[in-house]
Amino acid sequence: MTLATVDPEGRPTARMVLCRGFDTRAGWIVFYTDRESAKGQALDLTPRAALVFHWDAHERQVRIEGPVTLAPDADSDAYWKSRPPDARVAASASDQSQPIESRAAFLAKVEEEAKRSGGDIPRPKRWGGYRVWAERVELWVGQPARAHDRALWTRSLAPAGAGFSGGPWRSTRLQP
Repeated sequence: MTLATVDPEGRPTARMVLCRGFDTRAGWIVFYTDRESAKGQALDLTPRAALVFHWDAHERQVRIEGPVTLAPDADSDAYWKSRPPDARVAASASDQSQPIESRAAFLAKVEEEAKRSGGDIPRPKRWGGYRVWAERVELWVGQPARAHDRALWTRSLAPAGAGFSGGPWRSTRLQP
């Protein structure tokens, strides 16, 4: 999915991340990353995001916008343990989004981390999940002559514990 955030200067930025789950009842989508990365820093300063799932061949798109919270540590730990050992080594070795002199220098860091850890790496404190709470959901279906079908659902969210509680959904049609 595409994740869009706003950097510290207010500039929008987008990148692809893996959707690793969702809770349709509570209304959140989760992804995992290094929280000290550029996206982590952006979400720390402005905890709101937009997501886009796009299926070009099927002329379908889902857009989701809303506030962001950290996933519980237990969820982040469980997902970390499910990752292949080499992916844990690379994530632990990487100072994500930070400059490095060369690809060879990065691969040397990964090799050093693999030797140091023996491949058994606990989840770094800086690494974990984010939940994007659906406040706005738009569905788009491509149609002939660009007379696309669009619908929007919105709801109010209220802080509740470590997340949000959603009010009733309101829907409307949008012109293409």
